Amino acid sequence: MDVEHQGSCHCEAIRWKFRAPQNLNGIQCNCSICHKKQNHHVIIKKDRFELLTGADNLTTYTFNTGAAKHQFCKTCGIQSFYFPRSNPDDIAIMPHCVNGNTIKSITWTYFDGQNWEKHMINNAPTAL
Repeated sequence: MDVEHQGSCHCEAIRWKFRAPQNLNGIQCNCSICHKKQNHHVIIKKDRFELLTGADNLTTYTFNTGAAKHQFCKTCGIQSFYFPRSNPDDIAIMPHCVNGNTIKSITWTYFDGQNWEKHMINNAPTAL
């Protein structure tokens, strides 16, 4: 059964919500940016996500292919969600940015982002 999860950046200029189960499936990736940022995330369908406040306070970082859109708060610098290269029509949520205790558990799957093209062939992440 789905519940509403609410989250934000640190200063709460960016606030959002999404619907998903309380027990989530997450991705731990070792690509260059995920490794440096410890960017563990949960991928959800866009229609389950709603940006509540702060669209004007978001800025975007891209690199390499430019496919991933790493969005972060201009004020506090926190990335609480982004648009992943693996699932460009979905949204990756940072579960550590979910406020409250609506997440009961996260089952982590390892993704070999250092070998992205090869790993995507049989291991493409699935959105909730």
